[in-house]
Amino acid sequence: MKNPASVARFALPAAMGLALVACSTSPMVPTPAPLRAAVGATLNQCDALVNQFRFEQTVIDSAVTVATGGLMLAGQPVAAHCLVKGQMHKRKGSDGRDYAIGFEMRLPQAWNGRFYYQGNGGLDGAVRPAEGALGGGPITGALAQGFAVIDSDAGHTGAQTTVFGLEPQARLDYGYQAVAKLTPMAKALIASAYGKAPDRSYIGGCSNGGRHAMVAASRVGDQYDGYLIGAPGYRLPNAALAQLWGAQRWMPQATPGAAVKHPLNPNANIPDLGSALTAPERQTVARAILERCDALDGLKDGLVQATQACQSAFNLVRDVPTCTGARDGACLTAPQKATLAEVQAGGKAGNGQPIYSGFPNDPGIAGSNWATWKFVNSVALDPLSVGTIFTAPPAAPVNFSSASIDALLPAISATSDTYRESGVSLMGPPGHEKPDNLLPLRARGAKMVLYHGVSDAIFSAEDTRQWVERVNRSQDGKANDFARYFPVPGMNHCSGGPATDQFDLLGPLVKWVEQGVAPQAVTASARGAGNAGGVNAELPADWSANRTRPLCAYPSVAHYNGSGPVESASSFTCR
Repeated sequence: MKNPASVARFALPAAMGLALVACSTSPMVPTPAPLRAAVGATLNQCDALVNQFRFEQTVIDSAVTVATGGLMLAGQPVAAHCLVKGQMHKRKGSDGRDYAIGFEMRLPQAWNGRFYYQGNGGLDGAVRPAEGALGGGPITGALAQGFAVIDSDAGHTGAQTTVFGLEPQARLDYGYQAVAKLTPMAKALIASAYGKAPDRSYIGGCSNGGRHAMVAASRVGDQYDGYLIGAPGYRLPNAALAQLWGAQRWMPQATPGAAVKHPLNPNANIPDLGSALTAPERQTVARAILERCDALDGLKDGLVQATQACQSAFNLVRDVPTCTGARDGACLTAPQKATLAEVQAGGKAGNGQPIYSGFPNDPGIAGSNWATWKFVNSVALDPLSVGTIFTAPPAAPVNFSSASIDALLPAISATSDTYRESGVSLMGPPGHEKPDNLLPLRARGAKMVLYHGVSDAIFSAEDTRQWVERVNRSQDGKANDFARYFPVPGMNHCSGGPATDQFDLLGPLVKWVEQGVAPQAVTASARGAGNAGGVNAELPADWSANRTRPLCAYPSVAHYNGSGPVESASSFTCR
């Protein structure tokens, strides 16, 4: 075990003096005019699409009208629309199983002229309602705003989730080819239903859905005008491997023999890694972070807005009490501190090679979702994805406790005669280390909005921040012309945690694409008692149920103005 004093301070790089929010024009790529605004239309046909719509390798299974209120979102009726279900590229896989890219589209009776591709999280495998829901506890979505929306299973079903990684084409569809195949079909279906193709097209999602959107920007950048990228797992193989690495480090701190139910198999148990850093102990760490960092934005309110400044202000060894006797929740032992600091700093192979990015210190560490990813999914889910999807050739799910990280790290970048794309290539946007391939996207006026919970425990907000910095360097410091990043303080993976996690970034993205109004501050709300989108049970008791805060475009930070109601976003300025 490392000396805790040598690993306790985890400081992220500073913003490097960049001013992504100060709009300027590159001499090489003039800022383009806004793209033409979408013009709506009325649905011409629904039921007839089953027999009349034709597209290569596509079968429409059903097309039915859904009356207003037939679909509800946050207790509100969604307007009348046509629900189309179908499949693309039905085939017999090399493993003898039946595969297809299943999808559903929802086409509003009163259409706004826009198309939205809804990317799903996790390992896909299910067609979800194509409502384009947005933010934690969603109260609106793309469908409710008048978009035509598609959702898909990305080429495999839930029953194939444990084996689709062994089938080469299913791997490719999951990685990026399903999006490339579905996009032109969806646009053609829209044209058949309305008599015109969509004027503007958008793609978005969170987690793996955010990855789909980021990958689409590099692979099919001419097909979409706006990209809504939430908590993108664009280095998903690395993140999953780092999870295994972290679980191995937490195991010696866990209570020997303690176990919890497997989340996917109620008849099986997994080690209780959560006993290595309990909920009271995580609350102790969160309070220490708040003590050092809460006031950096001008107000002690239970949120750390100044994320970058906090990384140098907080010191785990100094600021968290060290246990001198038995663990009682109010302190951490020296080995616990060493492990937490090591995991927060980012996984590393035996030779020091980084596995994945480090994680920002943030009071959202107290969130239950943080613990689920670190202590449950790292044992129950990540061994599956690393073993069967991200390595070449694939094998059985790995054993987290005995897996050789040094052997698996090169395996996620390996290929074979059958699996000709590595897990890293399959899942990530090409050229993400130097993303100058986004120059054409910027030149034609397309836009990107990214967001990430600062206390995301699986995909690091620091990894997304570093990607934004690389984009900025590749664009001669002009990334703000087409890309804005909104960190969400306190938020865990896509939602939850002590955070204002309910927000709509799609509306501001559309306004930027079609009107040229770049988003600088977007209001986010807490989900207290009575919230229509669902209550966030982890809100601190002293917060207003309806607290609002501005989400600020990086690197600006929300600062309290010195006066005004402390529960209102209007009392804060992004600077």
